[in-house]
Amino acid sequence: MSTLEIKDLHVSVTTEDGPKEILKGVTLTIKDGETHAIMGPNGSGKSTLAYSIAGHPKYEVTGGSVTLDGEDVLAMSVDERARAGLFLAMQYPVEVPGVSVANFLRTAKTAIDGEAPKLRTWVKDVNTALGANGLDASFSQRSVNEGFSGGEKKRHEIAQLNLLQPKVAVLDETDSGLDIDALKVVSEGVNTFAQGGDKGVLLITHYTRILRYIKPDFVHVFVAGKVAESGGAELAEQLEAEGYDKYVAAAR
Repeated sequence: MSTLEIKDLHVSVTTEDGPKEILKGVTLTIKDGETHAIMGPNGSGKSTLAYSIAGHPKYEVTGGSVTLDGEDVLAMSVDERARAGLFLAMQYPVEVPGVSVANFLRTAKTAIDGEAPKLRTWVKDVNTALGANGLDASFSQRSVNEGFSGGEKKRHEIAQLNLLQPKVAVLDETDSGLDIDALKVVSEGVNTFAQGGDKGVLLITHYTRILRYIKPDFVHVFVAGKVAESGGAELAEQLEAEGYDKYVAAAR
């Protein structure tokens, strides 16, 4: 069993006026087989949580802990976190000119597994993963995300997810900028990853539309750097109907 445990996490960023606290005591536990959705207004700290888990240097952890299967995630470098089983799908995937998708993915798989996958089977696996996400096999020879549309970048990330098979996937607004067809493809890819009950998913989103295709076990309302309320999938429908106003007002 795999468990990502976040306890009383406090995170700050440095601004022109000095340190500014963004996360103000976040506690969450994501077990394998569970899909958690975090919803909240802009500026509430949702993406800060994702990047802090992944180890972005911009974010300084000032208190609390993050563990994966009991191991201290915060003591790990970024690449060590990935090898330990953490995966981050970014809201704005970056372009990597000069590095082909095929080489990028094989290098990542080699780093995680400790040995290079056999080339013949790997090419087949890559093409299958790309095809399952609506991407032609020719994408494997293109530079990572260079010239990709927004939807193609997101679908490429979900192909990565299913090839690398991490323990826990943190998906930061994977639905942003997607049309309805791309949303369905991406959602199917996430559901494929989660099948079998041995993976955890932390899905960060503004909207309930992706939750029509990816059914969360838990929904958390995130406001002012904290979890304001947690519940089941029905909480997302409540948010769709009522919005975040009452939570924002209570946090003032």
